[in-house]
Amino acid sequence: MQTPYRVSIILLVFAVATLSHAFRLPPQLVESAVQLRNHTATTELRLLNRRNLIDCLDVNPYLQINSSSENSTLSDEEYVTVNVTGVLVPSDGDWVAMISPSHANVRTCLQNAILYEETGDFSSLPLLCHYPVKAQYVSNDPDYLSCKKQECKKYVGGECVLRTCGATLTFHVINIRTDIEFVLFGGGFSTPCILKRSQPLSFSSPNTPLYGHISSTDSTGTSMKLRWVSGDQNPQQVQYGDGKTSSIATSTVSTFTQNDMCSSSLLASPAKDFGWHDPGYIHSAVMSGLSPSTTFSYKYGSDSSGWSDEITSRTPAAGGSDALTFLAYGDMGKAPLDSSVEHYIQPGSKSVVNAMTDEVSSGAVDSIFHIGDISYATGFLVEWDFFLNLITPLASRVSYMTAIGNHERDYVDSGSVYVTPDSGGECGVAYEKYFPMPTAAQDKPWYSIEQGPLHFTIISTEHDWTPNSQQYEWMNEDMSAVDRSRTPWLIFTGHRPMYSSTDGLVISPSVDQGFVDAVEPLLVANKVDLALFGHVHNYERSCGVYKQECKAMPKKDSNGIDTYDNTNYSAPVHAVIGMAGFNLDDFSTNDNVWSLSRISQFGYLRVNASKQQLKVEFVNADSRNVEDSFQFTKN
Repeated sequence: MQTPYRVSIILLVFAVATLSHAFRLPPQLVESAVQLRNHTATTELRLLNRRNLIDCLDVNPYLQINSSSENSTLSDEEYVTVNVTGVLVPSDGDWVAMISPSHANVRTCLQNAILYEETGDFSSLPLLCHYPVKAQYVSNDPDYLSCKKQECKKYVGGECVLRTCGATLTFHVINIRTDIEFVLFGGGFSTPCILKRSQPLSFSSPNTPLYGHISSTDSTGTSMKLRWVSGDQNPQQVQYGDGKTSSIATSTVSTFTQNDMCSSSLLASPAKDFGWHDPGYIHSAVMSGLSPSTTFSYKYGSDSSGWSDEITSRTPAAGGSDALTFLAYGDMGKAPLDSSVEHYIQPGSKSVVNAMTDEVSSGAVDSIFHIGDISYATGFLVEWDFFLNLITPLASRVSYMTAIGNHERDYVDSGSVYVTPDSGGECGVAYEKYFPMPTAAQDKPWYSIEQGPLHFTIISTEHDWTPNSQQYEWMNEDMSAVDRSRTPWLIFTGHRPMYSSTDGLVISPSVDQGFVDAVEPLLVANKVDLALFGHVHNYERSCGVYKQECKAMPKKDSNGIDTYDNTNYSAPVHAVIGMAGFNLDDFSTNDNVWSLSRISQFGYLRVNASKQQLKVEFVNADSRNVEDSFQFTKN
């Protein structure tokens, strides 16, 4: 639920942004409003940067915080038990933060920051010297406030006269390369003060190669690009083969720094400031000489840094071949695998990943398409590691193709179409490092690829799509050049939708009519069969629609499945599939004549294609049931 203050800030920002396009407001005003939203419309945890973090006035000599890993190093992934003991008076305002790196000083800069902000000085001054990776209230232990876990600290005459309370918390920890520390605070999230700090904990192998994920480099199905993360800047290798032949490829190594992040002269973005975390080194290698639709295995790393486990994967079908099965969705992000509070939690992501992992493990899936709003790190860079860890069971085994969304790219004065600060200052830099698709150039994240009987045209709704723009001309050229005898099905994908029954805010609607007016005619002119979008967090499917009118209605086949006969083409079917993780959106209206199916449940799309038929199913991730099914036929 949004507070009135939060809503007023959002309204102010979007009003200023909208007016700036219409009336060319001074950029200083736009930027001020955008940055105000950027640092106020946030979670309580994020607002810690505003608070005066000092040592609590607590003279308790018994208080301790320690962990199960205190006398050892951390593995690449484990659940760490944190024990809080010696508490004299338990409070519901007591909480524990996981800080990384451990040397981050969470107590400096803050008293001055209040004065800076009071005077209107919003220059790049860190307010919280490092943002906590995650946090939990100590009362997550149900025995804490009732003091059921007691220790006697003082005896008089054989009788206990002083008892203290304790609690046990569990934190899911993954290898983020920098050491960590658990800090006990009092005063709640709003007025925190430091009670106690644990000993720093280090990872046993900060250079370990982790989070490998693969994508197609072209339409042949014979080469796959592998990316992974390591603390080692030296080139590593991938060893791969199909059981008959084996090959080795050496990685190229890249990274990005705080200087690569977007910011403002008025106030540092999260990515520049308290949300920054060192990404380590991103390794990339191309596995070539493979065969399409074939199982192969690989492992990556080096003798000095260690090797990954051997992973069994599968190449997608070559473009022009007879069949393909792929999964698709948008707006997934990640959620903690413990009881922690983190910035920007997407509650449905875990169940969706679990359901899709089962499908991928069955061997029935050729590829995955994630259509924007990838990790929702939005300037809190450590969250990319947690996202990559979450999707590894999927993205390490089948081709994981992506499109860019507003939460990867948008920021004021960054060249994006929309001036909202949704990327938190990342401006597409982190996204393109982690997910380099077969695009023409940096910050031009549109591309096409063919798999099986399908041609995918994948655009960026965050870059200029107006007529005569570079992307507009590319869209038209790409779709008009499709050989429909080779790939009879044309699928168009981008993040922001053209149709939705969820209105959004009055001054920030779910659908940008300018985008629709500019690009929708291209879809009809080039006979797009299916258009897939995210951004709105639910599932909705249309008739064959153009300019709000149904040009083609499906008919039920013998199994009761809605069937669109595209032999005589009329218009594309649009599907919004932004229901893979983010909090679900309700539908504002139910009377749009073009809307045939509306479901607000977490799930994903499953698509099975042959040259004669394209079958599409919406799968509920919790029940695993198919809740909407439709198909296209073509002679």
